[in-house]
Amino acid sequence: MLSPPASAQQSFSVSPRPAARARPAPTPWRAASCHNGASFAKFLSELKQRAVTEGVSQRAIAEASPYLTYSQGIVNRDRGQRVFGQIFTEFAARMAAPYRMQQGQAHIRTYAAPFARAQKEYGVPPAVIAAFWGLESDFGANMGNLPVLPSLVSLAYDCRRSERFQDETIAALKIIDRGDLSPSEMIGSWAGELGQTQFLPTRYLAYAVDYDDDGRRNLLRSAPDVIGSTANYIANGLKWRRGEPWLEEVRLPADFPWDKADLTIQLPRSKLIALGVTYPNGRPLPNDQLPASVLLPMGRSGPAFLAYPNFAAYTQWNNSLIYSTTAAYLATRIAGAPPMRKPTAHVAQLPFNEIKELQQLLVRAGFDVGKIDGVLGQQSRSAIKAMQIKYGLPADSWPTAELLAQMRGGLRPQPAAAALPIR
Repeated sequence: MLSPPASAQQSFSVSPRPAARARPAPTPWRAASCHNGASFAKFLSELKQRAVTEGVSQRAIAEASPYLTYSQGIVNRDRGQRVFGQIFTEFAARMAAPYRMQQGQAHIRTYAAPFARAQKEYGVPPAVIAAFWGLESDFGANMGNLPVLPSLVSLAYDCRRSERFQDETIAALKIIDRGDLSPSEMIGSWAGELGQTQFLPTRYLAYAVDYDDDGRRNLLRSAPDVIGSTANYIANGLKWRRGEPWLEEVRLPADFPWDKADLTIQLPRSKLIALGVTYPNGRPLPNDQLPASVLLPMGRSGPAFLAYPNFAAYTQWNNSLIYSTTAAYLATRIAGAPPMRKPTAHVAQLPFNEIKELQQLLVRAGFDVGKIDGVLGQQSRSAIKAMQIKYGLPADSWPTAELLAQMRGGLRPQPAAAALPIR
C-alpha cells in the first residue's frame, strides 16, 4: 500500500523456491548523510542493537542477518517512482473489470465462513475486503517476487524515509520472532509490502490475526488469515463505520452548485435531495441526515458519486484519488451495484507537463499544492477549485485548458457565477 497507483499494474509471479543465502551487500555509492556519515555496516549494527532493546531475540536477528543486505537498485527504484496519469474511467475499466468483480464474488462464496466471521467481528462487508484483495494482488496471484528484508533495510539506510523504514525493518524482525514467517518466506513487493493485501511490516505486526487457528498469522498463504487481518485493519486502523455505505453513484442536475462537490464538504442526504441529486435511474435518495460528499473524480462531465464517511478508509489505504475511488467502486460492484454510467461527453485531461505547469502557476498565485509533480492530489484540486471560483468558471476542481489559459494570461478575474442557495 505504500506504492503509487501504478503498483496495481505490476505483474509479478511467485513460485516456490528454496531459501538461498543472500549475497554480501554491495557498498552504497556514498555513506548516508542522515546517519552522520556512518557506513551501512555500522548503521546495521546499531539498528540490530535497537531491535534487541525493543525485544527482538538474538535468534531472530541471526536468522534474518543473511538477508539484511544493501541494494542500491531498490533505493534507485524508490527514488524513481512514477505515477501513471491515467483518467479515472480508464483506470477503473481495467482495475475494476468484470472478471475481477466475478472473482471477488467467487472468493466470497468459497470462503463464506471467514468472511461471515469477519463481518460479525469487525463490521466490514465481504465486498469491501474482496475489493482490496483483488486490487492489491489478484487474490494472491501477484504478491511480488522479491526478498523483502533487503528492501526494508536499504530504504532504512537511505535518507529519504529512513526513520519510517527503520521501524518497518524492526517490525519485520518481530514478525520473524513471533513465528509468523521465516526470513526466506518474506517475499513481496520491492517496497517491502507483504501478503495478499500488501501490508507493510508495521501493519502486519499490528493487525494480522490467526483466522485458521494454526498458530501463525500467514498473510501470504492463508486465505482466512488474509480475510480476518484485512477486516481488522479496515475496522480498527481505518475506523470503518459498521452498517454504513461507502460509495454510491448518483446523477446531478445541470444547475448543481459545483463548488459544493468536494470531499471536504459533507451535506445530509436531505440537503442533497433539495439540490436535485438522485440515483442514476432517477430514484430519490433516502430523505435522512446521513452525511455525504459529492465526489467528481473527472469533474462535472464525468461520473458522480456520493462518498460517505466510510470513503475515508479508502483514501487512507491509498491517498491516490484514482486508486481509492476505483477500490470503492469495485467493492460496490462486487456487492451487486450496476456498472457506472459512461460520461455523456469526452472528458479532456491535461497532459502531465501541463498539470505540472498549472501547479507551478497555482504556487505562484499563493497556493500550497504540496509537491509539484503532475499528480492531482487533494491540495491541487482545492487550489484549482479556488481559481475556478475566482475566474467565474464551474468550480468542479477539474483542471481544464480554459483555466490554464486564464492563469497563463493572468486575465482579470470575472465575477463568480451565482450558486444555487442551500436551504
